[in-house]
Amino acid sequence: MKNFYLSVMTIFLFAFGYAQNANVTWGEEFKLKKGSTDLAVIHADNTGIYVKESHMALKSYFVIAATMRESATLIKLDKNLNQVYDQDFNKELKGKDYERFFFLKDKLFVLASIYVKKEKKLTLYAAPVDKNNGELSGEFMEITSWTKEAKSDDINFNFTYNSDSTKMVIVSSIEGRDKNNYEVRQFDDKLKQVGKTVSITNEIDPKTFQLADVLYTENGNVVMVGRVYEYQEGKKKKAKYLDFANYNIRIHNSEGGLVKEINTQINGKWLVSTKVIQVPKRDIIIAAFYSNTKRGDEINGILAQRINPKTGDVVSTSSKEINTSLITKLDDDDDDDGDDESRKERRERKKLEKIQNEEDGFSKYMVFRNFLYTPDSGVVILAEKYHHYEYAQTTTSGGGGFGGGMSSRTTWYQVYECGDLMMTKVDKAGEIGWFRIMPKQQREVIQSGSSSGYGSGLSFSAGNNFFDANAYNMPFYAGFGVLAGNKSATIIFNDSKRNINTLELGQRVKKMTYFRKSECFGVDLDLVTGKYTRTILFSNDDVPTAMPRLASGLGKDLYMVGKEDRMLGRSKIAIAKVSLKN
Repeated sequence: MKNFYLSVMTIFLFAFGYAQNANVTWGEEFKLKKGSTDLAVIHADNTGIYVKESHMALKSYFVIAATMRESATLIKLDKNLNQVYDQDFNKELKGKDYERFFFLKDKLFVLASIYVKKEKKLTLYAAPVDKNNGELSGEFMEITSWTKEAKSDDINFNFTYNSDSTKMVIVSSIEGRDKNNYEVRQFDDKLKQVGKTVSITNEIDPKTFQLADVLYTENGNVVMVGRVYEYQEGKKKKAKYLDFANYNIRIHNSEGGLVKEINTQINGKWLVSTKVIQVPKRDIIIAAFYSNTKRGDEINGILAQRINPKTGDVVSTSSKEINTSLITKLDDDDDDDGDDESRKERRERKKLEKIQNEEDGFSKYMVFRNFLYTPDSGVVILAEKYHHYEYAQTTTSGGGGFGGGMSSRTTWYQVYECGDLMMTKVDKAGEIGWFRIMPKQQREVIQSGSSSGYGSGLSFSAGNNFFDANAYNMPFYAGFGVLAGNKSATIIFNDSKRNINTLELGQRVKKMTYFRKSECFGVDLDLVTGKYTRTILFSNDDVPTAMPRLASGLGKDLYMVGKEDRMLGRSKIAIAKVSLKN
């Protein structure tokens, strides 16, 4: 099957004759466990490529009902994309709830938890995994635990890395009606706690605060980024709803004390979306999109602040009003100046000019995705128009004949809309060097659960909350992945073949909803000049449908999963390696 895929790829690329900056190699396909809920390449290093598959397993069984838990399988492939092992952890996780696999330095751990209802206590465990065979190389050991004060309290936690990825950071919160407190702990590669627990108290009403991001800096300070909401009057009497008001960014020291609260209402601007990063051995960078109005429906500019990680002082602030008039048309180096403009080209140019003359802002749903460092000490920012929501459909049946009763069934769907790709460069002085928009429209709908009058089903929602951001790796096929080189980057995503020449705002875009019939594109972006070309890497009709957003990089190689769903029988997957030529 591997040779078949490679043959198809060769014929496909030869037929279209596209030049590209990346090579694609597919490995052999293998079957996937039934009932999988999650699938992603989670790590790649010199020992191989690691793929995680999640599924539901039986937790407890009663005469009339059963409870389920999440379990996982770890799949390893070698550098030639041949499967090394397929290790199911159902037995090892019995009596526990799977949390995640965690790679730390050259070690791998599986994390799980147990909640004892009688004691109102949640305990987190970890066990080392032998990367050579996928088996446990030691027993589960307790890492930390939390105890509720009241039954109604919620225990939330998530995992991240410290600034140089040498330690595991666990951020937790026990949330109740009247409190909103957090704890931050740091663990070494033996999973022993390093330093004291950082306890942070937040006086903001828990109902109106949502933790969005946490950064553990090199000097031990903790940056907390939260979204603050306000109650607004609804249409009906006494009806109220929560509406986003502003971001709250605070820097705390290792004792939990407040070092600085960053003003997020700068010069009358309201931050709509923000991301905090730390440049290695340098300042904290706060990048944000802002609106000129408090509850604006569009983005009017981009802002970058450099923050001293020790004192929290603002080193510099750079902002730039952005609108469609900033967008520059791509130069075609192959054009002959003596050629007349075609009717199609003239129509597309006038569309862009019309949009630019109106100087419209951009959707408030624009979010940051990647930060790429350039050879000339600048930063290329990649952002995407992104909107996620959930809806339900209810159907009824029965009610006729012999007194049969009515029954209903409700099905929930998660909708992910991944739109236009924004690319811009900020130089070392904080000025925007170039600004590009490449149109795309991806819409992925995933059935997330169902219930009926005779029982209940599984339902979940993956939101923007820091604590559930990694709960489910959705969407699967929409979005994009990035393979960065020294001078260029390849942006990979699924799209319609009809959009092969769609490069600039103002051009007509075909929406992609059926990814099985899509093409996997590569956009080769010059990180210095901002020039880019768009080519087809392969057709998803010939190989398992690619998941670029869930890929993992290693040097100049990007590894991603391809998945083929089948009506009968188990799904099949294969792994692709995308390599930069330079």
